[in-house]
Amino acid sequence: MKKNKMMLAVLLLFPCMTVSAQNEISLSLEECKTMSKSNDPYVRNAQLDLLSARAQKREALAEYFPTVSLNAFGFQAIDPMLDIQVKDILGNSDAANNLNYYIQTLGALYGIKTSYSALSSGYTASLTLTQPLYAGGRIANGNRLASLGIEAASLRRNVKLRDNDEDVEQKYWQVVSLEDKMVALAQAVKLVDTLYKDVSSARLAGLSVESDVMQVKLKRNELLSQKIQLEGGIRLAKMDLFNAIGVQYNPYRTTACDSLPYIDDIHLSDKLSGLSAPDKYYVPEEQAARKMDENRLLELSVDAKKLEKRIALGESLPQVGLGASYGYGHLIGDPRTNGVVFATVKIPITDWAKTYNKVRRYGYEVQKAVNEKEYLDNQLILQVRQLWVNLTCAWDQLQVAKESVSVAEQTVRQLSTRYEAGLVPVSDLLEAQTELRSAQNKLTDEEIAYCLALTKYRLRTEATGPRD
Repeated sequence: MKKNKMMLAVLLLFPCMTVSAQNEISLSLEECKTMSKSNDPYVRNAQLDLLSARAQKREALAEYFPTVSLNAFGFQAIDPMLDIQVKDILGNSDAANNLNYYIQTLGALYGIKTSYSALSSGYTASLTLTQPLYAGGRIANGNRLASLGIEAASLRRNVKLRDNDEDVEQKYWQVVSLEDKMVALAQAVKLVDTLYKDVSSARLAGLSVESDVMQVKLKRNELLSQKIQLEGGIRLAKMDLFNAIGVQYNPYRTTACDSLPYIDDIHLSDKLSGLSAPDKYYVPEEQAARKMDENRLLELSVDAKKLEKRIALGESLPQVGLGASYGYGHLIGDPRTNGVVFATVKIPITDWAKTYNKVRRYGYEVQKAVNEKEYLDNQLILQVRQLWVNLTCAWDQLQVAKESVSVAEQTVRQLSTRYEAGLVPVSDLLEAQTELRSAQNKLTDEEIAYCLALTKYRLRTEATGPRD
């Protein structure tokens, strides 16, 4: 087993490396499931959705912490934005005009500015910290909603992994089923070959007619033709499985490609054996439905809608925050530094009607989610019941198929004895052998059907949780 895993690692990681044609690889069902998890795009995307939900949770958590911003501003005006003279202060009056005349005269004489101008250029830079104290519960509810998102993404990932396991198992047992049918066909060919030798010898001895030889020969050719078709079917089923789990292979023995193993050299090791009656696995429907991931997803859907309603309601509630700012600037006068501490209170007024209708809309969404959950809860119970009915029917069909094989084997033994005694024609023996192989194939199909039905039932009724 350790050697097989090393070979698979070589195939998956270094497909261009040389692999000897004599090296055969054996794959178990669990190994195929493990490899498929890294190859299935839907499983990989479900994992990315989970990582995205965790990142969104960290994003929501950051809303609890203060925000810090660095602000800078600078300008250069064509003309000063502030230009004040005496008349701008005292107005257009005789006193103001006389005073303005004396100031301008003395200003020109002594070099005194007759007007004050500023804001022709300037700059400022500040560092501001703002801490929200209350935002109508939107921050807390946003974090709760993000936590629900993580759980929902994890559950959806579990569902994808479950579906992937079912798909791989179906493909795996399909190959096993065809290989078991090949074994039954090989046994039939062996029996017909032996019968052909016996009939040919009897014909030479004059104990049988030529038509008996021809009937056996036609049956032998028919079986060989079926063998060729079955070999092709096995290869196609293997291709379907290997593509699903990401195993590279060479589909043609005649192709010169030593870097990949020939598809017939990759074998499946698990075989069906020891199937138990379904009563061993029974779980009450209501209990099983409550444990299903889909049931928890429905609960999360209702909880998420309720949180969205609370967040919408929070838009109409007051918002309170504290902040501090410290900066350096040069706008009027000499450059200087300064700091300020401030508090903000925001009370929405005009948006109350809008928020009221928004909250009502989310209330309807909550009721819709509740209605959907109530309906789908019953559907989950129905699904479990259907799986149980399918499982018990598959078990009953399996018992019938076993009995049919037993009867067919007994019939072949009796007809073989009677044929050797010359009491029945060879056509009756050939028909009995055909019915035996048909019964064996039917038994294989029913074993696979029961195994798949049991897998579906157990994956949905056993305790669920994070899957690897």
